[in-house]
Amino acid sequence: MRVFAWSLRVVMFLALFFFALKNTETVALRLYFEHVWQAPLVLVLLVFFVGGAVIGVLATLGTVFRQRREIAALRRELGSRTVHDSPALPVAGGEVNFHSGI
Repeated sequence: MRVFAWSLRVVMFLALFFFALKNTETVALRLYFEHVWQAPLVLVLLVFFVGGAVIGVLATLGTVFRQRREIAALRRELGSRTVHDSPALPVAGGEVNFHSGI
């Protein structure tokens, strides 16, 4: 499986590398106020790809931090419980308490 993963990475790298070599022509990106940015096409694509990835990560940060706060609150709640608070489950040999106090 490790060989397959590395061979897939090599193939993807070579495909992107040859794509970059084929797209070295200069393109003009016309911005606001008559400003023009001229750069190779592959560089423009890379800048917009990285910008989109950064925006995507920033968009998920709110959810990640909210979930981390919720997990911390649940862990505090679980830690504040005592062994006597947890329910015991009846088993054929008697009662078993699954709360380990962690």
